[in-house]
Amino acid sequence: MPSMINIQRRRLLKFTGLTAAMAAAYPFLSYAEGMIGMGNQASSDFDPDVEIELKQEVVDIPIFRGPETRVWKVFGKVLRGPKTAIVNHAESYIAPTIQLQKGQKVRIILKNNLPAQSILHWHGLHVPSKMDGNPMYAINQGQTFVYEFKVLNRAGFYWYHAHTHGVTAKQVYSGLAGLFIVSDEEEQALDLPKGEYDVALAIQDRTFDDQNQLYYNNHMMQRMQGFLGNQIVVNGQPDYVLPVASRAYRLRLLNGSNSRIYKLAWDDGTPMTVIGVDGGLLERSERHAYIMLAPGERREIWMDFSGKAVGTELTLRSLSFDSSMSGGMMGGMHGGMGMMGRMRGGMMGGMHGGMMSGGDLPLGGDYAVLKVRVSKQVQAQDKLPERLSTIKPLRLQDAANADSPRNILLSMRHMSALLNGRSYAMDDIRDDEIIPVNTLQAIAFDNGFSGSMGMGGMMMSMPHPMHMHGEQFQVLKREIDPRFRAGYETVEAGFVDSGWKDTMLVMPGEKVTVLKPFNDYKGVFMYHCHNLEHEDMGMMRDFLVK
Repeated sequence: MPSMINIQRRRLLKFTGLTAAMAAAYPFLSYAEGMIGMGNQASSDFDPDVEIELKQEVVDIPIFRGPETRVWKVFGKVLRGPKTAIVNHAESYIAPTIQLQKGQKVRIILKNNLPAQSILHWHGLHVPSKMDGNPMYAINQGQTFVYEFKVLNRAGFYWYHAHTHGVTAKQVYSGLAGLFIVSDEEEQALDLPKGEYDVALAIQDRTFDDQNQLYYNNHMMQRMQGFLGNQIVVNGQPDYVLPVASRAYRLRLLNGSNSRIYKLAWDDGTPMTVIGVDGGLLERSERHAYIMLAPGERREIWMDFSGKAVGTELTLRSLSFDSSMSGGMMGGMHGGMGMMGRMRGGMMGGMHGGMMSGGDLPLGGDYAVLKVRVSKQVQAQDKLPERLSTIKPLRLQDAANADSPRNILLSMRHMSALLNGRSYAMDDIRDDEIIPVNTLQAIAFDNGFSGSMGMGGMMMSMPHPMHMHGEQFQVLKREIDPRFRAGYETVEAGFVDSGWKDTMLVMPGEKVTVLKPFNDYKGVFMYHCHNLEHEDMGMMRDFLVK
């Protein structure tokens, strides 16, 4: 780890002198104030409603019997405002849950006591560029970064995590991620389950060695495929069992895994009733036989356990699907987990005892995620509201580039993960990545729909969960190359594209077009693959909003 951080530091130091041309053209970016290790101090003219301190520490926690597990953990404390703004999870590696109201002004004081540089990103929140957690603002051990912003987002289930260049995957894996829940008046007026009946569940996969320590290998094959652990953990706990009463629940699901994609369904065939996505409640609930949940995505579901006897158990499973959907030259190899899944479970299975492949949990496999057990009977007459929220639909004709959507080609080649053939660099914003502020933009993410897969299409057709920082967007349409149709049918019914999103899964051979506003704030906002290994390999770029 120290060698990796030293290499990272040397790599990042070369960016401290951004070009004079960039600074002259876009002086509002204030790069000189916010480069690596500079930190950020509290503003004298910002009067927060809520002030929070977050400390990052190296600690040992009990996860299994026997030796405690060393993790990188965040501890939270409310310095001003309601104490409910922070919920610490003492016996888990999960970072504190932050709970705020729309309209509140918040100051978050991040103190880095880790033996590495680090910075936190508020995933899904609409905040100023300097407060967004861009890797260029990473702070060193012993330094402090102060975030100050007004909560502009509607009620929703957001989250936060490390976003340190080149080591995001390892830092998130080590524990630097937590939940961020926003409420507002529209949501509070609804009769949705509250308190103990509103449950947030962070789903991740991890591998532990025989000393209960987190195992993470940075081998090139793992980086190309994305890390797959051999054990599912929920809220930092293995073999998770959720005790429930015989009534309705609001279950908030986060895929906090590095690269694992889930196809979630109840084992008794009960439909998944979706009431919310990344950016909050839908207008009306949707029923799906299963839901796809890619890294970074969130889903809120309504689940009614009334009428079930005490002792009844249900299992939330991830069902099998074709994870490679190989088309063209590989088109005859559909079925089951796809070739990439079989490679992980077969050829790679013997490496490190299956650690690299996820062992018995290959991508696209069938396995249990968590168990629900009815533990008590209660009297309740819960009714799902017919209308949940009001969402103004975005229209293509209102986009500044309606006739020519920005096309972003996703590719894996030359041992790199690329966007439009480019890898990440802090001082490398191109003309097609400059966006006028207060405009609506049509953006298409092309994962081989146009016929370009990288390496001639051979074995490099991979799903990519694409995330854009800043304001939420709306999905306009999905298009699939007919060569990939058979595999696509194993996941298609699980997409929930209604409402506001900040992350969406783009399957091999697919092009997804979205409409994204770029309002209020100028500066640099990232877009990248949320397969964290792909992000660290360079599948990340910046938009410059000016």
